Amino acid sequence: MKVFNLSLIAVSFLLFVSCKQDSNSSNPLPRADDSTTLTVSDFSKSPLYDDATLSNMTYKDGLFDFDVSGSSYTLGQQTADASSKLCANSGKGQHIHLIVDNNPYAAKYESNFKHKVTDGTHYLLAFLSRSYHESIKSKSAHIAQVVEVKDSTIVKQKPIDQSMLFYSRPKGTYIGKDTEKIMLDYFLVNPVQGQYVVANINGTTQEFKQWKPYFLEGLPMGENTIELTLVDKDGVKLDIPNNPVSRTFTLKENPEEKM
Repeated sequence: MKVFNLSLIAVSFLLFVSCKQDSNSSNPLPRADDSTTLTVSDFSKSPLYDDATLSNMTYKDGLFDFDVSGSSYTLGQQTADASSKLCANSGKGQHIHLIVDNNPYAAKYESNFKHKVTDGTHYLLAFLSRSYHESIKSKSAHIAQVVEVKDSTIVKQKPIDQSMLFYSRPKGTYIGKDTEKIMLDYFLVNPVQGQYVVANINGTTQEFKQWKPYFLEGLPMGENTIELTLVDKDGVKLDIPNNPVSRTFTLKENPEEKM
């Protein structure tokens, strides 16, 4: 006569139920190294600036020069809904994001400015940005080129002809209320239907299948790291320059807000 261990059966059943509940959970996942929970949500809609145009880029003797036009877009102005976005905003207003290769962008508030680019071949992206650093994702509002620089002058340039991913935000240090909602934004050059971005945010993976900005909430104080990878429709990493790309940024409490 066989004797069953009822305690063992009960424990096995409880483990099965527990695992099944975890695998079906739709709640945001906490980071492995602390108790904070990451929440990703859609960024609120922004002014479109349909006719905003960035064109005629030159770079000579260390000086960039662009033409900026559009009936409603002006460098240096605050974007109309900046006060309602509840995220980091530049007090200097709307600007150009200049990205060279895999480097963090430089914010430029005038259409001509000095900027050091080393000699050699570079992948260069410039796009018009709202005052809260969200890119204008249109064909007319950006320039993406492969350039050859010699003696701080572009001596050869041509449009980038392949799909490429450029990281924009988050960047730098966020303090106080600016840490509550962090905008994640990137720029795609020549995107192909089916391609999408995989983000690794402090060890948590998120797929972004629509090209748009997102809000990140629940990030911990201190250093945070985001890695973005452009993949094909099957989730395979594209063999392109600067893919993946990552940034480490910092969140800090504001001592004055605790007083």
